[in-house]
Amino acid sequence: MINITIPTPDVTIMKQDKPELSNIYGFTDFHLITRENGGIFMFYNDKEELLFVGKARKLRPRIKKHFEDSVSPIKNNRNEVTKIEVCIVEDPIEREIYETYIVNKYRAKYNVDKVLFN
Repeated sequence: MINITIPTPDVTIMKQDKPELSNIYGFTDFHLITRENGGIFMFYNDKEELLFVGKARKLRPRIKKHFEDSVSPIKNNRNEVTKIEVCIVEDPIEREIYETYIVNKYRAKYNVDKVLFN
């Protein structure tokens, strides 16, 4: 049996109720997420349910893209996201493994690729 330990998040940002600063869907702290490093990210709702897991070579631009583009799997549910956790994982193979594992172990609600459960 393979034992996979999910990395502890390096950064967690929370949605703010009435942000006074410039924000994207209530998130003002994107600057805390690295622009240069790769890793995995997880979107949660206010009930701590996992909504979506993704990976990226450059985390901040990829995460922001989920809140801005028209093809993101969460495009119709962006308001549901209240917490974003980010784990720095530089190795692309490890990112792939973590993403697939987390999607299936925690049954991420809006992931449609890499789903092995029914």
